[in-house]
Amino acid sequence: MNNAQEFPFGLTVGYVVQAQVAWITLNRPEVFNSFNREMALATQAALDAAAQDESVRAIVLTGNGKAFCAGQDLKEVTTPELHPGFKNIIDEHYNPIIQRIRHIEKPIIAAVNGVAAGAGANIALACDFVVSSEHGSFIQAFSKIGLVPDSGGTFFLPRLIGLHRATALMFLGDKLTAEDACKMGMVYKLYPSAFFLEEVQTLAETLAQMPTLALGLTKRLLNQSMENNLEQQLALESAIQIQASSSHDYHEGVTAFVEKRKPQFRGN
Repeated sequence: MNNAQEFPFGLTVGYVVQAQVAWITLNRPEVFNSFNREMALATQAALDAAAQDESVRAIVLTGNGKAFCAGQDLKEVTTPELHPGFKNIIDEHYNPIIQRIRHIEKPIIAAVNGVAAGAGANIALACDFVVSSEHGSFIQAFSKIGLVPDSGGTFFLPRLIGLHRATALMFLGDKLTAEDACKMGMVYKLYPSAFFLEEVQTLAETLAQMPTLALGLTKRLLNQSMENNLEQQLALESAIQIQASSSHDYHEGVTAFVEKRKPQFRGN
């Protein structure tokens, strides 16, 4: 990937589109990309831009420097004149990021290049899937300072690794290596750090060239499966399949299969 970054949303978040992939880069490396209000709002704006740009067909969320994201910037919450209040931090900073990640019907990859702690870990887990460099790590750091997990952690982590393992990680605050996180099912793939960005770009471009309308509809089904019973989910699958089967990409995919050629998907 070209390392050139653009900063249309302020210097705390880099945003660049390459080969139909939007790279959103958390950019406070001096504090391990921990969130303050400015970066949280800029991340929301970057996600909105990627969602609205029809040329963007896949999204990568990553961090600049040695960390993916260390969670909340504790300087902000320990400085009275800076502290926005925990209600604002949750309701205005983190929850809108999680909601955007889950509701944007485009593939979103969390590319964990270093430590992912607290809200940073849980934002990664909210993405469609997580890939990590060999230097990545994950920690539910909340209990270390007397807080509870937020940013969807209590929703996603038990579903990924089971209730008991999630409870242990959240109670004890153990740090997981990327390899251990992969074995538990939190991480889809590990890549060598020397080739990490190139591997992520290849993966993202592969997704961008797929029938992304169908991928987005699949994401919608997966979201609904979290609350539907079997009968409701079967009915929703039927309705969504009818929608998918009327798309250009379905007809292109079938035609290409019959003609024994590579399909040219458009995402509609």
